[in-house]
Amino acid sequence: MDILQLPEAISVFGKQVTTFPNGIKAAYDSLVDKLPGGFEGRPYYGLSKMENSQVLYYATAKEMETGEAERYGETRFSIPEGAYLAQTIWQWHDKTGSVANVFHELMQDVRVEPGSWCVEWYKSDEELVCMMRLRPGQGG
Repeated sequence: MDILQLPEAISVFGKQVTTFPNGIKAAYDSLVDKLPGGFEGRPYYGLSKMENSQVLYYATAKEMETGEAERYGETRFSIPEGAYLAQTIWQWHDKTGSVANVFHELMQDVRVEPGSWCVEWYKSDEELVCMMRLRPGQGG
């Protein structure tokens, strides 16, 4: 595992996947199809957390210019700046079933901030970085 530093918050926008996990691909496809540049045009993120024994999952894209969330009729979120415990999954298309296990492992680390979002950063068609925010002062 690595520690990644986000020097500033990342503004993202997207939609909740209410049929998690079944609707994840459709939600991303919908975002990619409506945004300029498609998948290569900007970073995409998955945000998830447990709430009332259910997984809340949001498929999101980085907001490249102010007002995009409203223009596309999506909900805005912010990925906070700070240190994140991270693990990369290479060739992630073939390993989507392992994402939950990676986050389970990250959550076991005592440095992880309780209640923080599980963040999937789709860096490329090959590379997925799973991240969880560390408690303040734990980012080495």
